[in-house]
Amino acid sequence: MSQAVNSNDDYCSFTLPSDLSQGGLPSEADICKDLESSSAAVKRGALKAAIMAMLGGEALPRVLMQVIRFCINTEDHQLKKLMMLYWEVVPKYQPSDAGSKEKPKLLPEMILVCNALMNDLNHPNEYVRGSMLRFLCKVKDFEILGPLMASVKQCLEHRHSYVRKNAALAIFHCFRLFGIKLIPDGAELMERFILAETDICARRNAFLMLFNEAEGIAIEFISQNVDDIMKFGEGFALLVLELTRKVCRREPAQKSRFVRVLFQMLSSDSASVSYEACWTLVSLSSAPTAVRAAAATYSSLLSSQADNNVKLIILERLEELKKKHSKVLQEVLMDILKAIASPNPDICKKVIDISMPLVNSRNVEEVVTVLKRELLKSQDSDLEKSSAFRDMLVQALHSCSSRFPDVAEGVVTTLMDFIGGDGALNVVIFVRAIVEQYPELRDGVLQTLQNSVSDVTKSEVMCITMWILGEYCVEAESIQSAFDDVMSELGEPPFIVVEENKDEKKEEKEPTTTTKNVVLADGTYATQTVYSEPTKKDMEEKMSGLRKLVVEGDIFLCSILASTLTKFCLRMNKKKSMVVRSLLTLCGFAQVASLKGSSQKSAAVDSHERISLCCRMLLDDKTSDMLKETWTEKGKVTFSQLLGVMKEKKERESKSEEEGVVSQADDLIHIRQLKSGTAGGGDIDLDDGSDLLRATGAQGGGSGLDGLKHTYQLTGFSDSVYSEASLVVNDYDIKLELLLINRTPDALSINVELSTIGDLKIVERPQMRVVGPLDQVTLSASIKVSSTETGRIFGTIVYEKASGEKGYINLNDLHLDIMDYIKPATCSDEVFRSFWAEFEWENKVAVSTTITDIHQFLDHIVEKTNMKCLTPVQRDDGNKSLFLAANLYARSVFGEDALVNVSVEQKGDGQLTGYIRIRSKTQGIALSLGDRITKVQRKVEEVVKEESGEGVGGEGEGAGSGQ
Repeated sequence: MSQAVNSNDDYCSFTLPSDLSQGGLPSEADICKDLESSSAAVKRGALKAAIMAMLGGEALPRVLMQVIRFCINTEDHQLKKLMMLYWEVVPKYQPSDAGSKEKPKLLPEMILVCNALMNDLNHPNEYVRGSMLRFLCKVKDFEILGPLMASVKQCLEHRHSYVRKNAALAIFHCFRLFGIKLIPDGAELMERFILAETDICARRNAFLMLFNEAEGIAIEFISQNVDDIMKFGEGFALLVLELTRKVCRREPAQKSRFVRVLFQMLSSDSASVSYEACWTLVSLSSAPTAVRAAAATYSSLLSSQADNNVKLIILERLEELKKKHSKVLQEVLMDILKAIASPNPDICKKVIDISMPLVNSRNVEEVVTVLKRELLKSQDSDLEKSSAFRDMLVQALHSCSSRFPDVAEGVVTTLMDFIGGDGALNVVIFVRAIVEQYPELRDGVLQTLQNSVSDVTKSEVMCITMWILGEYCVEAESIQSAFDDVMSELGEPPFIVVEENKDEKKEEKEPTTTTKNVVLADGTYATQTVYSEPTKKDMEEKMSGLRKLVVEGDIFLCSILASTLTKFCLRMNKKKSMVVRSLLTLCGFAQVASLKGSSQKSAAVDSHERISLCCRMLLDDKTSDMLKETWTEKGKVTFSQLLGVMKEKKERESKSEEEGVVSQADDLIHIRQLKSGTAGGGDIDLDDGSDLLRATGAQGGGSGLDGLKHTYQLTGFSDSVYSEASLVVNDYDIKLELLLINRTPDALSINVELSTIGDLKIVERPQMRVVGPLDQVTLSASIKVSSTETGRIFGTIVYEKASGEKGYINLNDLHLDIMDYIKPATCSDEVFRSFWAEFEWENKVAVSTTITDIHQFLDHIVEKTNMKCLTPVQRDDGNKSLFLAANLYARSVFGEDALVNVSVEQKGDGQLTGYIRIRSKTQGIALSLGDRITKVQRKVEEVVKEESGEGVGGEGEGAGSGQ
């Protein structure tokens, strides 16, 4: 039994036109005959067919000599390219016996092939030389590359830069494969070459070899040419940065040697070089000088780059800097805020999220000025982002005025102009908080609010406006003014439009026609018909916004207005004229609640009772004396308590974010003053501050056991190949590292074939490797994730012995957890309700758990689903409730929103019942999150036991193997 040594699997695949195989490939004899043709086109067709057949597993031994005889000396460039592809796949070694341990011998014909390759390396046409040098980068045979090295070295001195740059790549490839065995002076040769080279690409390729194979020479070259690095091109600079990261992470004492280079690259004309230099500088140092320089460069790139994706990436880097160096970023805050003028709403939101925590007393006035200017621009803009962008600006101004009272007055004045347009709800909520927190601003704000009542068109905004006027108008003059304005907007009752007689309405709706005969200018007669439209009623010609809302049947607004008018009358000691007008108006509201409440029975009943209570207080002195204090004072007190709770909640959240990781007790402490000074001088010590970071534990603390949580066994201990997988989940991709251990006494050729289920795509597959007896190897694969959906990875290990015997091992399935992509997030109640109404995918899960405490059950769901509870829950043991309803919110790394509503009731026997409803914009996250909740909603101990025993890795007891 013999085995042909073919190199098809050792090289990259390539594509040829598919029409070659239509109707079947020609036979070996036909290919040999066509290769003898004098036509270059026929030869090209025959050579393509030979390549296709050999890729399909055919040996075609006779074709090799025909190609050498009739094609090797051709001047046709297309045929030369096809021959390079042919040399790549053709068997180059003689067949050897299966049991033989001798190294296969090179075919005698390959001597002629090497001679032809050498002729092309010495060809007068520089592009033929360069093409052949690029082909040599794919050759992995020592016997073929050896005789060609002299010619390759000569190409380093060629006059054309295209030849020199490809010659540098070819030498790098050969030196990486065979080292000093093939090129003893490879490093010195490339050092001499890079010192004399002037072409940018050739110098970059030469430095690429020194970077990988002679790191010391590369570092020395950088040290000698520090001032000229920026003249060597973008590609060269990126390699220098990569070398800097590689060396400094391995030897931190070398950081000072690269200081000048890094600071020079920050001001590079290339945006990619500046960005990489910033990232390198920050990753290697936490010194304020380095962080300040990186932040300034980031902000400069943010202003100069037009691509929205680039801006988002830079903003993410700035957000990472903010977590540890917020004080440094405060210096470039105004430069960051320039990006708020972008038409992209995602960029604007990111800028506001980064900027607001950086606002302090020194820059708050400038920040507010920028926000007010953008708010005024959004009023005149017709862009799609205007409404959402205006809401973000209002919330940002609200945050600034809440933290810094000095700017509150100017902010309120600006925002009051928007109370009648889009975003009015956020404006009036902000005004409500300002009126409570800053009593000195109340008079001016209340007067402006009274003048703006006629501009309000939305019911929610009108309700809050009326509540503010009713609670905070306490002076007699302001009460009388507000009462007159409200009654003027309401008009006189009744507020029910009485339908007229149907016949009268029909006559009014139909247009009238008048026909008469007229004499034209030329003396002829003609018939003229005049159509007249009906006129509208006076009461329908113009109606104020407040009256229109009441007439349309807004029952809740009617109850708010009744409460407001009652407060006015109580504070004025029941002034007779006010009480009479108020009672008439309240009767009109009661009529609206009675007639318009058929579709809202519960709301109509509640509103009717509230209106009745208001009438009773106005008519009965005893009732008014009993409820006056509660009615006029308790509302402000309760609202003040609410603002205090919200403030404490924000402080707790900000405090929890600032808490650092606790350092280990036995960690080393590096004292900068005691370090050796032999590392070299520089403008700045890049290790400045690293001792502080290590002491606080903010620099990668931890025991290192967290990575073992995502390590899974794929095969059994008795299989010929033992395998483990380690999953590293990055936001948009998964890095899968496979450990393969050969448990047999024979060398195995191992190939891992992987497949996926779900929105997963394998970008980089594991390469086939030869593993020695009882040896091990680590392979890696890259998998792209496109949505938040539970996926599965499965596959097979295919191994082959030297005797040709093959074996197969089925791997355990890997299940990807949705929790790796979901992060807790927060949003307002208004946004949550709008999302809940908008999202169409819903998953309803019934509560089935052994947990008997509703608060413990809620905490358990929040912890296991990685979500955030938006509903404040009171945990008062003295008044224990048997019902609980809470909203949970999370956001995936892909920007998908996940909404959860938990409604739980505790029965008499202590069991919990209810439903958990999940809503999302996509089906995948709703189903995956529902499956997760179904799995984890049982008792805490059971879930912990299951997760520690089963894990996420796979199903089944072991892996199956077969021969």
